[in-house]
Amino acid sequence: MHDAILLALADLLAVAIIGVGTLYLISPEWMTGFFGLRPPASDADTREWLRPMGIRDIVSGLVVLTVTMTMDARSVGIVLLVEAIIPLGDMSIVLAARGSKSTAFSVHGVACLVMLVLGLVLITTG
Repeated sequence: MHDAILLALADLLAVAIIGVGTLYLISPEWMTGFFGLRPPASDADTREWLRPMGIRDIVSGLVVLTVTMTMDARSVGIVLLVEAIIPLGDMSIVLAARGSKSTAFSVHGVACLVMLVLGLVLITTG
């Protein structure tokens, strides 16, 4: 039962990441406001450079979903720990670029923390 709840949380996190990635593909300009950096130039080339973030997020979420369906809880925890590097890197980029500190910590920092905590709990209980 305990593992089922933790794995459901991992699935929920994965679906949220896929949702963010999908929004980056649909409307990359709109999503830049949620990343914490100043909006880039509005030309078509710049807009297309934002779309790979969507692909990255969709694939990251699909990896978690795949592991929750095919492997044990410990493996899901390991994947979450590895993938926590992504929001940590995003937070570092926003802070280094002197972007929004509140977004860096509240979006990317919290995402990283949630992934680390859930990953560690899954590793120790799985």
